[in-house]
Amino acid sequence: MRRRPAVGAVGAEQAEGFDVHAVARILRRVARQWAVPVVGVVAEESEGDPFLVLVSCLLSLRTRDETTAGASERLFKLARTPERMARLPLAALRRAIYPVSFYRTKARVLVGICRDLLERFGGKTPDDLDALLSLKGVGRKTANLVVTVGFGKPGICVDTHVHRICNRLGYVKTRTPEKTEEALRRILPRRYWVRWNDWLVPYGQHLCTPLSPFCSRCELAPHCARVGVTRSR
Repeated sequence: MRRRPAVGAVGAEQAEGFDVHAVARILRRVARQWAVPVVGVVAEESEGDPFLVLVSCLLSLRTRDETTAGASERLFKLARTPERMARLPLAALRRAIYPVSFYRTKARVLVGICRDLLERFGGKTPDDLDALLSLKGVGRKTANLVVTVGFGKPGICVDTHVHRICNRLGYVKTRTPEKTEEALRRILPRRYWVRWNDWLVPYGQHLCTPLSPFCSRCELAPHCARVGVTRSR
């Protein structure tokens, strides 16, 4: 019987015997078969414009990538700076980003963030995590994506996929994405920080799904403790 790696102290220690380097090699290779997340596409096409990365991150929350891509493209045709976006009529902004989830709320949030950037940061998107978190509507996932994807600085973006898979693997034992981020900052080798989200999000969307994951097709199976998995395919 294959030995399951044992989990150490909650959120603090690496699971005993867990080969994170082997896991990273598998994730890097397997993730190539799936499309780059829309935020990465926006960053590439805009040459890493942090403001556009920030906007696309906000639009992507609880929204499918294809919907976010269309909304981002329509919005960026109208405005690509905080100055121009803040001047857009709210109705026009809503039309541009529809049908992203919570589009009415997101439109108001975007206007507020643009005004805040103009008033407090001279129209520039800050590269500091705490400064980004001071913008109303910006959470840790979005802030970390802007820091890593928009500025190329070290950071770990933890969303529901990263949180679920890291716990399922037995690499961490945490209750919230915030606690998972704290644990990963302690135990994940720094060279994997920026790419960890890029690898785990598509893995979570296509293979390591929330319910009934495809364990029979998963190359991470030899390294996985399958914590919380009661049914799989």
